[in-house]
Amino acid sequence: MGFNTVAVHGGFKDESKGAVNYPVYLSSTFVQPDTEHEGEYCYTRGNNPTRASVERQVADIEGAKYALATSSGMAATSLVFELLNKGDKVLINDNVYGGTWRFVSNLFEKRGLEYEVVNDLNAYDFSKVDSSVKMVFVETPSNPLLEVTDIRRVVTEAHKKNILVVVDNTFMTAYLQKPLDLGADIVEYSATKYYAGHSDLLAGLVVLNDEEIYKRLKFISNTLGGILDPFDAFLLQRGIKTLGVRMDRHLENTIKIAEYLEGNDAVEEVFYPGLKGHGGYELQKTQAKGAGAVLSFKLNTKDYDLHTFVEKLHIFDFAVSLGGVESLICRPATMTHESYAKELQEKIGITPNLLRLSIGIEDVEDLIEDLDNAFKQSKK
Repeated sequence: MGFNTVAVHGGFKDESKGAVNYPVYLSSTFVQPDTEHEGEYCYTRGNNPTRASVERQVADIEGAKYALATSSGMAATSLVFELLNKGDKVLINDNVYGGTWRFVSNLFEKRGLEYEVVNDLNAYDFSKVDSSVKMVFVETPSNPLLEVTDIRRVVTEAHKKNILVVVDNTFMTAYLQKPLDLGADIVEYSATKYYAGHSDLLAGLVVLNDEEIYKRLKFISNTLGGILDPFDAFLLQRGIKTLGVRMDRHLENTIKIAEYLEGNDAVEEVFYPGLKGHGGYELQKTQAKGAGAVLSFKLNTKDYDLHTFVEKLHIFDFAVSLGGVESLICRPATMTHESYAKELQEKIGITPNLLRLSIGIEDVEDLIEDLDNAFKQSKK
């Protein structure tokens, strides 16, 4: 079946009452069959029917065996990092979600873990890594500079060394890119973004095929308790049903806005792998069905005032996050990636004039007019 059909009909069916939407089981505990046996559901931290349904739905659209739903995207990232043991090392690309960087740079040391920031995983020499490297954590396209990593290449080289490959696929979703099909071991999401799609809940997802790793993650999830609550699981399942339809509109709007920005005197540079001039354009086409709906650009602050530009926007809301039906704009240097040291920001290219757009599903003509008016009013 096609993606949208699976998205709509995936998950569990309500066999008892025939409800079209699977019910919300708002119960912390469940009656057990007898003194010698434990039922499928015992306590909601360990398992809940509504959460299990959305996990099945997510696994179905990913073409995977297993999925775990967590309380946030960072809960999903934290869960994956719990697979590591003292002395292990992680390779991570140099511009990733700020929360991921905050975890690695602040919490790894006290856990006895190490990390190496890699500028370009496409050119990285895996033959030089030692046995301490147990995981490669990849976000592609990256946040906020939209750099594209060759997932197949990383998987091939990492697996030669028995290194686990984890891909944060939040920007793409399974609708556009399926890292497991490209050989990755684990794919994770901030489902707060496109999967939920309406900026009204927090959720995370971890998806995989390996039964042994799944059992470990399930145990850790139950132990730590960072699970998705039943009502948010219900809302997430509802959001996923329209994921493909929403993404089509997101993509349609984003390429038009990227092309508009590319030819604008107010813009120094546009970062979007859907543009032919982007260094990752050809690679992106080989591993994904689209370039996503997030782009960044550097404002020409010599001739335009950044603060005035942001203030004069009326449709684009100045806020962190992405992936909702509404369009957002943020300044990574002081918002999403403020946890990066200034020196690292400069090295990577997260400059004070860099702005990130999450393109929503509004009428694109209105979005372009909003940007155009703000540019005109912010010209010095």
